[in-house]
Amino acid sequence: SGRKEFQQAFEQEFLPALNQFKPEIIYISAGFDAHADDPLADMRLLDEDYAWMTAFIKKIANQHAKGRIISSLEGGYHLDALGDAACSHIEALL
Repeated sequence: SGRKEFQQAFEQEFLPALNQFKPEIIYISAGFDAHADDPLADMRLLDEDYAWMTAFIKKIANQHAKGRIISSLEGGYHLDALGDAACSHIEALL
């Protein structure tokens, strides 16, 4: 997979499921091993993809969960990519 396919699946599969479920709080298990520089998942996401995804989830949280989000760092195995993607995620949460 790649960035385009990931975003498409996120919008077409994840969004309808979240809107149907109408969560009261969203818990993000923030893993960054799908980053292009990470040796594990080979999904080729970039920092801006994590920011986009976080903004997307934040919109859903505002719509259904009164903005309530908990985010917990899960992992990532390329330390530079992990740091950069985590910063993008946190900035999008702010």
